[in-house]
Amino acid sequence: MTADKINVLLIGGGGREHALAWKLAQSPRLAELHCAPGNPGIGEVAQCVDLDVSDHGAVIEFCRALSIGFVVVGPEAPLVAGLVDDLEAAGIAAFGPSAAAAQLEGSKGFTKDLCARFSIPTAAYERFNNAPKAKRYVRERGAPIVVKADGLAAGKGVVVAQSLDEALDAVDACFEGEFGEAGSEVIVEEWLEGTEASVFALCDGQTALLMGTAQDHKRVGDGDTGPNTGGMGAFSPAGNLDQTTIDEVMTTIIVPTLAAMAARGTPFIGVLYAGLMMTAGGPKLIEYNVRFGDPECQVLMMRLQSDLLELLLAASEGRLLEVEADWSDDAALTVVMATRGYPGAYDKGSAIGGRLEPGDSGRVFHAGTAMKDGQLVANGGRVLAVTAIGGTLGEARENAYARVDAIDWPEGFCRGDIGATQGESA
Repeated sequence: MTADKINVLLIGGGGREHALAWKLAQSPRLAELHCAPGNPGIGEVAQCVDLDVSDHGAVIEFCRALSIGFVVVGPEAPLVAGLVDDLEAAGIAAFGPSAAAAQLEGSKGFTKDLCARFSIPTAAYERFNNAPKAKRYVRERGAPIVVKADGLAAGKGVVVAQSLDEALDAVDACFEGEFGEAGSEVIVEEWLEGTEASVFALCDGQTALLMGTAQDHKRVGDGDTGPNTGGMGAFSPAGNLDQTTIDEVMTTIIVPTLAAMAARGTPFIGVLYAGLMMTAGGPKLIEYNVRFGDPECQVLMMRLQSDLLELLLAASEGRLLEVEADWSDDAALTVVMATRGYPGAYDKGSAIGGRLEPGDSGRVFHAGTAMKDGQLVANGGRVLAVTAIGGTLGEARENAYARVDAIDWPEGFCRGDIGATQGESA
């Protein structure tokens, strides 16, 4: 491999992509960084491109026109839609799984069946394609119980039902179209007691390289109350994972998954994000994502000391055994600021001011922002990921909330207890 500089295209426009862009921009291998569609924060470190990423032909044409040597796909939807397959068929190197391998996130039923076949520890489950049978199973099993839409639902297709009525309503919501095609099949699974954690691994089809741990807070309200969201905050490293447990996760969950995918003829290349439940019987897989989490990516990138571009290239080129990922001993914590009303209906366009520039202890990653007449405005539900580091989790938390306090956005809100507890129970 030569050490020539390369032009990179990053796909996405959220907080995860801002964190990736910020880290990629630090690489000595980088020539030019472009991002489609990007956001105002990403625009400070990359050239934002008005490109329809669902039009794979247009993406390929752009890559050829600007001599893009490597494409990094941030969100899950383009991966499930086969963007990496089409790029590679056109001779353009890309980071991320094929559409066949992205089924690990695109279909919860696929993943559950894979776990069952290859003895990967997970919750007991059944799959259903109609409401009456699903409801009959729910009544037989009782509550608490978990109901999941099979497909991609932007992090909102999972209901941890504490009552029978809540579970039955969740089944109806899926089959009545609340989550579109994602809810055409439903997975009903046992409720697991414990605390959640996330383990990330870079994969090149055969080898898995640990890419850090994190815990997040999914529910909208303090004390882990209210409806689930895409994530209201996160911290790294995970407080409930010691090295022995991490080794167990890699040995019993991550590595067997890689072997299973290779055995199917659909090797997994990309980042595997294992959402886990720490139970009395050991770690169990809740679900896989096939990309970095959001907002987990923000805290991981704050702690990563290695060259991100080199690591992603190594994964895509099948040479992860040649590289290592070095991490800061510092803790990192991010607080998501969202528009009032989220995760329900909310208004766009409210002005954001105050102190947004980076400092020694942290930075503000843009998730759902836009520029309007020279003014930064909210353009989504989750809008800012206010992120900081510290020698301890407590210091990182203090630094992050100090930065929150310096932001002037009356129409925004955040949780006040990110990192105050060791993540959520379920």
